[in-house]
Amino acid sequence: MARGSRKKKRDTRRMARGPVSELPDDLLVEILSRLPFKSTRCCMCVSTRWRDLISHPDHRKNISQSTLAGFFFETWDTDQVSRRYQSVSGNWCPRINSSLSFLPGCEKLDILDCCNGLLLCKCCQDTDRKIMDYVVCNPATEKWVVVPATNWSSESCKVRLGFDPAVSSHFHVFEFVPTCVWDGDKSGDHSQRCIKVVGIYSSKAGVWTRQRAWDLPIETVHFIGSAFLTGILYLTCNDDLVATIDVDGNCSFVRVPKPHYQCGAYDVYVSRGHLYFASCDASEISIWVLEDFSTAKWTLKLNVSYMLLFGTRYTSHDDHCCVISAHPEHNVIFIIVKYTLYWRSLVELFSYAIDSKELRSICDLGRESSSPYLSYVPLFSESLADEH
Repeated sequence: MARGSRKKKRDTRRMARGPVSELPDDLLVEILSRLPFKSTRCCMCVSTRWRDLISHPDHRKNISQSTLAGFFFETWDTDQVSRRYQSVSGNWCPRINSSLSFLPGCEKLDILDCCNGLLLCKCCQDTDRKIMDYVVCNPATEKWVVVPATNWSSESCKVRLGFDPAVSSHFHVFEFVPTCVWDGDKSGDHSQRCIKVVGIYSSKAGVWTRQRAWDLPIETVHFIGSAFLTGILYLTCNDDLVATIDVDGNCSFVRVPKPHYQCGAYDVYVSRGHLYFASCDASEISIWVLEDFSTAKWTLKLNVSYMLLFGTRYTSHDDHCCVISAHPEHNVIFIIVKYTLYWRSLVELFSYAIDSKELRSICDLGRESSSPYLSYVPLFSESLADEH
């Protein structure tokens, strides 16, 4: 055994039987709750007591259980879509199988959404894509659950996943049915973009419930992303609004801090227990945090120009900048820049630390990569209800 390993074990044993071992559980949990994820992972090795406290279901909401590991996305290569995963975390997270080959019997698999360590996928036949099911899986444990499709699943424009392991091992799937599908009239372009009905699947109940959605029509032209926080799904849409729906089907809206015609690309993200709104217009990135839902109070956290970020490297009209995620623990956002080089469309991934104003190039995501870029936070300790 190496000397460093022996010293680390001696230090761990000394900590376990030192003054800290005499602390009551509630005080120790309070201390552990102030640590970032990587530190809590080290603390799990101190003693059985510390490990049990950190992994206990009652403490998962306060003690960090995981952190951002990477992104799932797709690329086009010789007229074929390839599924890829890009790590941004170093080597702390086990290698992720982006092919999801542990899922059996899927001829055609599409990743639709990712939420707190779980992936929502659509599994269908190559010969008839209307024959399908949804699958919710955990890539870290390779466990999965089948969610039965509905009569509208093959034509639903957007499907989203809601899951919070700090609350329950059960999840919810939200299926948004366009007006044209529900009414059976596909002649109008407007009806193809508007959401009329929402279906919600509860893994606890094992059934779908379906109801009419918001009183105001939701235009899906900018219906790009979503974020799940405290049992509520937040959806970017048109008309300067973020639409919300909770797991019980209660719908509402919150007005965005900047008119959509000034935003360019925009989306919502969850970071450090708050909802963030990011916009990328022709010249700058802006980030707001929602302070009060009832009054739609947003606070501006960042406003930075592309020139200040990239200099003259990415200032061409052909270049396209977009915020794709925010770090769940740190004041960091992730940015992609799409640019053209010798008639090839390329995408570069960056991280930007808001406090230190440090921009870091992470990697080139390859040729013709495309949204959605789904942020992945591994889930190691949780099991899925009725999992395989």
